[in-house]
Amino acid sequence: MSYQEIYKRSMEDPEGFWGDAAADIDWYKTWDKVLDDSNVPFYRWFVGGELNTCHNALDRHVEGGRGDQLALIHDSPVTNSRTTFTYRELRDVVAKVAGAMAALGVGKGDRVIVYMPMIPEAAIAMLACARIGAIHSVVFGGFAAKELATRIDDSKPKLIVSASCGIEGSKVIPYKPLLDESIDLSAHKPDHTMIFQRPQAQAALQSGRDVDWQQSVAAAAPADCVPVAATDPLYILYTSGTTGIPKGVVRDNGGHAVAMKWSMKNIYNVAPGDVFWAASDVGWVVGHSYIVYAPLLHGATTIMFEGKPVGTPDPGAFWRVISEHNVKVLFTAPTAFRAIKREDPEAEYLKKYDMSGFRALFLAGERCDPDTLAWAQNTLKVPVVDHWWQTETGWGIAANCLGIEQLPIKPGSPTVCVPGYDVQILDENGNVEAPGEIGRIMIKLPMPPGCLPTLWQNDDRFVESYLSAQEGYYLTGDAGYKDEDGYLWIMSRIDDIINVAGHRLSTGGMEEVLASHPDVAECAVIGVADKLKGELPVGLVVLKSGVNREDEAIVGELVSLVRQKIGPVAAFKKVTIVERLPKTRSGKILRGTMKKIADSESFKMPATIDDPAILDEITEALIRIGYAVKQ
Repeated sequence: MSYQEIYKRSMEDPEGFWGDAAADIDWYKTWDKVLDDSNVPFYRWFVGGELNTCHNALDRHVEGGRGDQLALIHDSPVTNSRTTFTYRELRDVVAKVAGAMAALGVGKGDRVIVYMPMIPEAAIAMLACARIGAIHSVVFGGFAAKELATRIDDSKPKLIVSASCGIEGSKVIPYKPLLDESIDLSAHKPDHTMIFQRPQAQAALQSGRDVDWQQSVAAAAPADCVPVAATDPLYILYTSGTTGIPKGVVRDNGGHAVAMKWSMKNIYNVAPGDVFWAASDVGWVVGHSYIVYAPLLHGATTIMFEGKPVGTPDPGAFWRVISEHNVKVLFTAPTAFRAIKREDPEAEYLKKYDMSGFRALFLAGERCDPDTLAWAQNTLKVPVVDHWWQTETGWGIAANCLGIEQLPIKPGSPTVCVPGYDVQILDENGNVEAPGEIGRIMIKLPMPPGCLPTLWQNDDRFVESYLSAQEGYYLTGDAGYKDEDGYLWIMSRIDDIINVAGHRLSTGGMEEVLASHPDVAECAVIGVADKLKGELPVGLVVLKSGVNREDEAIVGELVSLVRQKIGPVAAFKKVTIVERLPKTRSGKILRGTMKKIADSESFKMPATIDDPAILDEITEALIRIGYAVKQ
């Protein structure tokens, strides 16, 4: 069937469509109703159904003859180690860890915080929680104590699972002091912590509260899978909130398993037995969906990589992993490819590796500029798919679904709506915008399985944050448009549409122009306050490695380029060249923080910032062009 036929069916018969998809999952009890719309806007999928996500991810494959196939490959250039688990080995260790959790009093519905680096035990802890019906909440390893404390107080875990340390490049970061401080800061106290001791650092354990992972697992009896309701939470994943209080995105068991399994074949064109690599972290939604759950639900082999795209040890790190483990499909963030392109613009490192088994690259997490897309296409000679989704949805909203029908690529667009998603472009009054007109990108309810049903114990905030902008719609927070062919164009966050003398302009469009300059590795455009025009765009640009031309000449060319491609209406006159851009640990550029710096406003240090020292560099750069003041 063609994409259009499949998409049409998902819109006209969602219950039949997703009911058929759910047949690919093992159920202890089939659902009473595919879609329950009795309590709008709180839609629920597969009501009455019972299943276990861990059974579907592990036991099912062992029982079905895949026990000896590799399930998980852990590749760690920072420790120079490789560890592998077959489906049988992974099932057995997960059952033992689940037994150790149960021995500490953890059961169905209890919360467990997982605060770990990128080691196999992080995925094992998640699957162990799913096995016994506990709800996991993964917090990015190395997060500051205060941020961890807010998540402890919101989720009230019975157990926190952690490790003695994480490793960033060559630096060992002890986790236990951070964990201890966060427990001291939080009002809620967990009954226990379970600490995995890594050889790079030993953590001191507090008698009575802390238990040693290795010892408690060795002594545990394996736990069986516990049936849970399809609508029971599988996990809570916190995402930053506008108030500074994180929002606990809830993911259910049933809809999530169905969507994850369906997406592997239909979006990524991955078959059971293929090697799939999501180069992310288990602390982010990509890590939940596409390192741990989707590949294992589908019977693929998944890779966990404890390293970076450059520096561990060089810009060929990704090519080595793809070659060494015969990766068919890679999913990562555009920022990773911008980093590789900056360090190795001619892709010299690629020539060392056999990439003959590699079939496709998927990018998400930030808008992919056409220049990076073209570089990846020309370098890898495989389809490069920019697709768009969010922590809240848990999987792709728009994509070129390679497993259905490969559509023509339009650089800068994540292609079309994924089946199940009815995406509309609405104006401020709720009217549908004409093709090519920028508006608010919204998803008509109900959203497909796998998307958040609510926020953790906060239905009111769920409605207020996502459903109150327009009745019957979910607000994505992004701005963009649809073209005449139905392709989506995600231009920027709604907040990044700037108003220059009454003209609504997208900073994303200007970034696209700057990124097309041959000397530019990456860039950001922010709108800064201006007394005359309301707002003016300011560009911050990182140059490619090896560029040694005069900054002034490059700046002049960039200003001319924007004037030529977008027009004088953009009033684009200010660019500053910087060594690096401030980012979250998942690679998102902190445009909002830079805007506050430029406007000399106070700001809260983002909890997820990769390196706080970079903000001083940005301040200095903005001062040089007449903005910002020293804080």
